[in-house]
Amino acid sequence: MSVLPAAEAKFDYEIPVVIIGAGACGLCAALAATENGAEVLVLERDEKPTGSTALSTGMIPAAGTKLQAQHGVDDTAEIFAADLMAKAKQKTDPVMARAIAEASGPTVDWLMESHDVVLTLVEGFLYPGHSKYRMHGTPHRSGKELSAALLAATGRKGIDIVGGAMVEDLYADGGGRVGAVRFRRPDGTLETVGCKALVLACNGFGGNKEMLRRYIPEIAEADYMGHVGNTGDAIRWGSALGAATADLGSYQGHGSVAHPYGNTMNYGLISAGGFQVNSAGERFSNEASGYSEQAVEVVKQPGRVAWEIFDEIREKLVRGFTDYEEVLALGGIKRANTIEELARALGLPEAAVAGSLAEVEASRASGKADRFGRVVAGDRLVPPFCAVKITGALYHTQGGLVVDPSARVLREDRSRLPNLFAGGGAARGLSGPSRWGYLSGNGLLTATTLGRAAGLSAAALVRG
Repeated sequence: MSVLPAAEAKFDYEIPVVIIGAGACGLCAALAATENGAEVLVLERDEKPTGSTALSTGMIPAAGTKLQAQHGVDDTAEIFAADLMAKAKQKTDPVMARAIAEASGPTVDWLMESHDVVLTLVEGFLYPGHSKYRMHGTPHRSGKELSAALLAATGRKGIDIVGGAMVEDLYADGGGRVGAVRFRRPDGTLETVGCKALVLACNGFGGNKEMLRRYIPEIAEADYMGHVGNTGDAIRWGSALGAATADLGSYQGHGSVAHPYGNTMNYGLISAGGFQVNSAGERFSNEASGYSEQAVEVVKQPGRVAWEIFDEIREKLVRGFTDYEEVLALGGIKRANTIEELARALGLPEAAVAGSLAEVEASRASGKADRFGRVVAGDRLVPPFCAVKITGALYHTQGGLVVDPSARVLREDRSRLPNLFAGGGAARGLSGPSRWGYLSGNGLLTATTLGRAAGLSAAALVRG
């Protein structure tokens, strides 16, 4: 993966806007650029896109949407931006937080109204860090479903997506202007396409162990639930072109991944009052602080596993979510009429598990913080009790190329590279410098909003 001199590029054809990556970011960029008069080519390394969007739960947070208005949810970009800044402990770019919050509602409305992407508002519980119901998901709450809807939308627009296209090299001049992209076909054939604008939508470096050990050693050895092809190409290309990077130690983890199934357990189980114990039957952290920061806490436990305990009242909140239904169908959810019986079924010390439940209920009843600083919410847990074995995992990195609200990639001096754009995991996210700043849904938030912004900006550039 390198940047070669522009003078060496030999290509038979040129497409004004080339996009690397066919996840939510790349497809939103393609739709926006096409709508605004630019011819687009999307290069995707998989034969059929199976990247971070397809592997996610497909949840897009957005403020001020028409769906929220229909459900009586009073939410604004100001409130959303404040939630983003609070979760990141004020250590992310406030200009970008406000710009993305402002773009979120129009982007979701645009996907629904202009491209027939079916989304519904998730109600019943608040995701960690959100003060309003603002999660928008597909009918079955599935990233595969969202990816399929976006691919269908690009198909209706006649957008060309080349699958099995492994981009290896960029060609650029001394000023950082990209003039061509070289990619390898599945049969080994190399092909070069010229371009006037390039959008990097190929995510971060979660699949690159060397970069993880350098920038995020605390989670480097955890299970990685993203695409193995997320090897930091965008960051390396951007850096070679003179781009600034930021927050490379930031990431989204998840502290509730069903083991050994690999399905994400919806964190509404915890937010609404569930809890976690380790193999000793003991709680070990504030589970409700956020699912991203909880990942490393679970990974620290013996065997890198824990158990999530809830009841059938909480279970009703997440029924219908594809990931949960799959684990349920496979027998991964255990039930019992007493907490002691549940502990026996899990192979955990009965007294310790019962004591953990008592601790949770004491905080819930008193309204006071427990020893981990958690004030447990919701009604008390009642039989039948439920549990699922879990592990912690890395989902995607949050640091990346520094961009402005139009998704233009910036140099260290804040000047713009001539024709390079980035979004989603390729760009710096809104999570600040570490794991604790990830607000639920930040990944698809920046993928969709910055993807659309990149498409609009790239189209304007090539038209101009």
